[in-house]
Amino acid sequence: MRRQGLETALAAEHAAVYAYGVIGARTTGSLRATATAAFNAHRARRDQLRALITASGGVPVEPDAAYRLPVTPSTPAQAVELATLVERGVTAAYLELTASSDTAVRRMAALAMQECVTRSYALRPEIETFPGMPTAPAPTPTVSGTPGTPSSSVPPS
Repeated sequence: MRRQGLETALAAEHAAVYAYGVIGARTTGSLRATATAAFNAHRARRDQLRALITASGGVPVEPDAAYRLPVTPSTPAQAVELATLVERGVTAAYLELTASSDTAVRRMAALAMQECVTRSYALRPEIETFPGMPTAPAPTPTVSGTPGTPSSSVPPS
C-alpha cells in the first residue's frame, strides 16, 4: 500500500469536510440535508483513511484550519457548483489508490470514487467521460499540415 496515495486521499477528504460544512451552513431544506449526508460520508471516509495510515505506521496529516474554496456559496446554484467541484476533486484524489496492490485499499478507493460520482450526479446530472481522470490537453491547431503552428484567421492568398 502506498502511503502517499492514502495521504492524498485524506487531504482531499479533509477539504471536502470543510467545504460541506460551509455548504451546510449556507443552505436550507433538501440541499442542506444533501450537504449534511455528504459531510457525514466524507467524515467517515476521512476516519477510515486516518485508521489505514496509522495502521501502516504513518502519522495522518491534520486538516488545515481553513481552505480556499473555488466558489463561496451564497446561492443554491453556487452551493451545488461547489459540491460538484468537491466531489470531482475527491474522486481524482482516490484514483491513485485504485492501483494499489492491497485489494482492500483498491476496493475502498473504487467504492469511494463511486460514491463521489453518485453524489455529484445527484447534484448535477452530467456525466464525465472518465470521472477522476485529468482532462487531456486540447490538440495543437495546425496550418498547412505543420503541427504546432498557430492557425491564422486570415485565409492564405
